[in-house]
Amino acid sequence: MAYALQQLINGLTLGAVYGLIAIGYTMVYGIIGMINFAHGDIFMVSAFIAVTAFTLLAAFDITSLPLALTAVLITAIFFTSAYGWAVERMAYRPLRGSTRLAPLISAIGMSIFLQNMVQLTQGARVKPIPPVIEGGIELWRTADFTVQVSWTQIMIVLVTVVLMVAFTWLITQTAFGRQQRACEQDSTMTALLGINVDRTISATFMLGAALAAVAGVMVTVYYGVVDFFIGFVAGIKAFTAAVLGGIGSLPGAMLGGLIIGLIEAFWAAYLSPEYKDVATFAILILVLMFRPSGLLGRPEVEKV
Repeated sequence: MAYALQQLINGLTLGAVYGLIAIGYTMVYGIIGMINFAHGDIFMVSAFIAVTAFTLLAAFDITSLPLALTAVLITAIFFTSAYGWAVERMAYRPLRGSTRLAPLISAIGMSIFLQNMVQLTQGARVKPIPPVIEGGIELWRTADFTVQVSWTQIMIVLVTVVLMVAFTWLITQTAFGRQQRACEQDSTMTALLGINVDRTISATFMLGAALAAVAGVMVTVYYGVVDFFIGFVAGIKAFTAAVLGGIGSLPGAMLGGLIIGLIEAFWAAYLSPEYKDVATFAILILVLMFRPSGLLGRPEVEKV
């Protein structure tokens, strides 16, 4: 039981990160009906920005943990949001009126560009940082195992819950949320009503990138090491989480992320760590076979 409880904590932490990245996928899909396959690499860029920011803060002997975390978060969100805007401006907006396949290929090209840019500028080796947050709470001790939840895990879960509530309120209760939902339903009519569709779509890409920035900072603090390939792996799993929970649904994206994280943690702990990804995608296939709209998604009805 103690070992299972520890895996539950680890799975929820990992799932929270996947859920944050998945929300970025589902927000972009909700407004333009396309998947931003460069989103995972935006997450990777934010992790490298966090490593660079932590290194600079250490060089200037800034040791206050709240100040350092706040500065790194603000820096990562600012630059990563700029990357999100650039992806929309260069890879999606010029192709918005073309076939659906063209923006997809463009996004994949942008993903490859970001990977190679980071590899060339930062090097192909992993980038480690010293532990930022140490310690935790001991929940349960048995004769041969101790259940612990670290302060980093607590921070990740709390930040994820706060951001989930904040973004749900933003989409459902604010003027920007109404503009976003209007663009999702009918962008042409939305433009005729005086709403700047291009600006709304760009802001959505930037918000999704900001969530990826938060996830990138938390992964950097949690694992203490990053490389240029983490964006592809995390992006594919977050995309799986978005589809599993119901693409276009914010609660569905978070639910899918938690499920993927729990599957990975328990499969790696009790079965074979090498096949944890196989289990994740096998469950995705089953969900798509029996519930294509996802766990919380609703089938699209097109009026004619």
